[in-house]
Amino acid sequence: MQGLQAKLSEKIGEVRAAYAAKGEPAHGGRARPARGHGAAKAKPAAVAATPAADPHAAVHWEYAGAGGPKDWGSLKPEYAACSSGKRQSPIDIRDGIGVDLQAIQFDYHPSGFAVLDNGHTVQVNVERGNAITVMGKRYELVQFHFHRPSEERINGRGYEMVAHLVHKDLDGKLAVVAVLIEQGKGHPLVQQVWNNLPLEKNEELRAAEKMDLGALLPASRAYYTYMGSLTTPPCSEGVLWMVMKQPTQLSAEQIAIFAKLYPMNARPIQSTAGRLIKESVGTAATMSAAAP
Repeated sequence: MQGLQAKLSEKIGEVRAAYAAKGEPAHGGRARPARGHGAAKAKPAAVAATPAADPHAAVHWEYAGAGGPKDWGSLKPEYAACSSGKRQSPIDIRDGIGVDLQAIQFDYHPSGFAVLDNGHTVQVNVERGNAITVMGKRYELVQFHFHRPSEERINGRGYEMVAHLVHKDLDGKLAVVAVLIEQGKGHPLVQQVWNNLPLEKNEELRAAEKMDLGALLPASRAYYTYMGSLTTPPCSEGVLWMVMKQPTQLSAEQIAIFAKLYPMNARPIQSTAGRLIKESVGTAATMSAAAP
């Protein structure tokens, strides 16, 4: 009898060991059925490690906080110039050399337009056929948009807002005309823009009327010029900047409309890094916008 019990105990031990090797329960040699809504599927013994999420995959650039200007250069590889570039914009325009610069030739016409709130500013896309010629090169106007406060400063002074008119030549090089804005009387062209603001961001609203683009320019065509960059990511350099010396005016109500949408959408001032700044003091300083 003792020999039979010993063999039985040995057999039971072998069965339990076999179940243990398979990862199965050995409650009396039989697995207990799962309870609940049907039997749960057995989980694999090992789960492949989930790849770490890309910390920049969902990061978008902003003007403050996480994703703000100090972080732009690290958000994406293509934004590297925002932190490593040597000719960045905007700048505080000081100590420009006074020279007889060629006047900017504005070839602007009443044109169709569409207004877009792109989540960073109010942008106006214009029909083809508007252009400037400067230093013998022609650049076509692509769009203009606004910043508050002005990104540029003149001898330390900032302005309520600025309009950036972005032009491109046939080689893809950019030239930006900056029109500084101070508080004063209302501006009919800007009111056209506000009247056609889309109700949703990232939706373009095409206006029924045309816009006289030359009306956005100040009476004096005197300007400062220097080489810089885009003021938003990717902060590409090689941009020709022309900052009009005379500001234009918007009413307090018009400024407040933009401020409600974008209280602050200006990049901080960047180092001039020894760049040459020219200031027009001759013919260009006396031309008016009467006949663009």
